[in-house]
Amino acid sequence: MENSSSARKKLGVIIFLCAFFIILIFVIILFHQQIWKIFESVDTVREWVNSWGILSPLVFILLQIIQVVVFIIPGEIPQIAGGYLFGFFWGILLSTVGIAIGSAINFYLARFLGLPFVEALLPHKSLEKVRKLISGTRSALIYFIIFLIPGIPKDVIAYVAGISRIKFWVFITISSGGRLLGLILSVIIGVALADKNWLVAIITALCGIILIVIGIIYRDKLYTFLKRITEQPENNNL
Repeated sequence: MENSSSARKKLGVIIFLCAFFIILIFVIILFHQQIWKIFESVDTVREWVNSWGILSPLVFILLQIIQVVVFIIPGEIPQIAGGYLFGFFWGILLSTVGIAIGSAINFYLARFLGLPFVEALLPHKSLEKVRKLISGTRSALIYFIIFLIPGIPKDVIAYVAGISRIKFWVFITISSGGRLLGLILSVIIGVALADKNWLVAIITALCGIILIVIGIIYRDKLYTFLKRITEQPENNNL
């Protein structure tokens, strides 16, 4: 009976995720022009979310979900808008909820649809490099570093995580924690813009840009560093 109940629950989750994804894709295809216009700038996101009044927090979370699932959309734009609209605490909280839900969708879609689905999203060379890094016993640490370093496309990593051995809650916890630094910087920019504190906005933006440029410049060295971590033998005394 337990196996039958577990199988039904698993089937229900699969059906729900597939249905959600199909609806999301349908909405994106049907309203793709409007969606791209919304994500054009911080101002367009802010104005559109504000137009929903009391529902604006839920609409903002939905935008964050779409941004993560459609990983080619820059995440910084809605994050800055979140700080502008909702302030520091709520901007971080609402963004974290939306990003976590989007990451969960990516994770389980990859887990249920398998390697061919992920291969259709990522170039083979990039996919193999990431899979080599996360195949060892230190995969949790590797994921955390990947999500911590600016300049690395993080949303697509959730798809790769879905075909790895990492447990879902471990991945969500690590990815949310790793994203926090970049998210805080983006939200601070949004709050500063709302307060017309141009100096803070400019300094914070420059710090974020410098971190992103460093991450891009040293991406190969970072890969080598992470590879060394995966190749180090485990210390059983720890």
